[in-house]
Amino acid sequence: MKRVFYLIIFISLVLGSGYIPDLGKSGYVYAQEITLTFSEAVAIGLRDNRDIQLKGQDVEKAKLRIAEAQGAALPSLTYTGSWFYTAGLYSKDISQSASQVTLKQYIYRGGKVINNIKYNGYKLEVTQLLLDKAKLEIIFDFSQAYYTLLLSSFYVDLNKAILENSRQHLDYINARYKNGEASESDILQAQASLSSVEQAYEASCAQQEAAQALLNNLLSLDKDVVVVPSTEFKFTPKDIAFDQGFLKAMQTRPEIKQFESQLKADKSAIQVQRAGNRPDIYASWDYYGRSHSVTTTVNTRNWNDYNVFGLTVSWPVFDGWQTKAKVQQAIIDLKQTELGKVKLIQDIALEVKNAYLSLKNSVDQIKASQADILFYKNNLSTAEEKYAQGLISSLDRNDAQLKYAVSMFNQQQATYDYIIAKYNFDKATGGFNEI
Repeated sequence: MKRVFYLIIFISLVLGSGYIPDLGKSGYVYAQEITLTFSEAVAIGLRDNRDIQLKGQDVEKAKLRIAEAQGAALPSLTYTGSWFYTAGLYSKDISQSASQVTLKQYIYRGGKVINNIKYNGYKLEVTQLLLDKAKLEIIFDFSQAYYTLLLSSFYVDLNKAILENSRQHLDYINARYKNGEASESDILQAQASLSSVEQAYEASCAQQEAAQALLNNLLSLDKDVVVVPSTEFKFTPKDIAFDQGFLKAMQTRPEIKQFESQLKADKSAIQVQRAGNRPDIYASWDYYGRSHSVTTTVNTRNWNDYNVFGLTVSWPVFDGWQTKAKVQQAIIDLKQTELGKVKLIQDIALEVKNAYLSLKNSVDQIKASQADILFYKNNLSTAEEKYAQGLISSLDRNDAQLKYAVSMFNQQQATYDYIIAKYNFDKATGGFNEI
């Protein structure tokens, strides 16, 4: 019985620690229940998750910035109209009106417009890659939440079986105590063990509810909706090499492509700032129309209109070295991006290595759990035979069944660790092979 209790404590530590609210024994009441495979959960999450939607809006804003930058290459047309009324100055009150239409087209701006368009185009690529990165991270979060919920349901069932077995042991010791075969300390010890098992059962229920709440949040579902995972744990070992994983990460990780686009954007930003010391040349056409009085004694209207065509050159000869400072800042931004890319490659190499080692270790754990299952399965078969022959009690048989159930859960735990390690390795290498 002590061994079973230690297994309960071990499983609780494996599933994670933290504050767990006291839910009591009333269970849960949900408004709606839906059954989802992992693929369905991912599809819903990528569609409805708020973080993904926010990143999608950033992409739309980046597209509009390109349109804004392109607008500087198009001509501008401006209309200005005015009306004035003069009273008390002349012998008769008079009114005047004027209209002006200006058409302006930049011919040369020192490369500022074209480089600004390029800059915003590269920033759009950066924003799209940030969205891809967010999708990778959210899919991994889905895998953790989904399979944790699935594992927690098995954990609740196991603790329920342990609780029932503990009660049977307490009843057995009470019966022995009445016959003088057990001491009061044996009863107290069994009661303490039962209390610990009850607490572990309540904690497992709380963990299940916490996993449910996390998955609902990731899927943007109502808090009262309960998701029932229908994808089972499965172990499909594959040959995985670190070198191949690292090369794949260098080719497919969104962060690598993001830095490449950011480098191009920084180079365009330097050219945009350098345009501050270059001339602006634009052509313009102005149309003027004005109505005014001919004399001060007779209020006679007259309308004059005329056109003005022009070519204007504006060259900032000296701006207090403001442009120079802006160019230097842009160059520093470029250097920071280059350093960030080097650091990212090192970080990715470490991330892939850790994910690879974790995946390899999880495979070894599954093999060990399979050996335990064979042992406890054989032990259960022996117990069933002895029970059929009347050599052991039903409680002894239940103990053997419980030990086999614990070994089965340990395999599920090992498979869970493998699945999470597999998704973590896929995330580290830049893409999920299976969803």
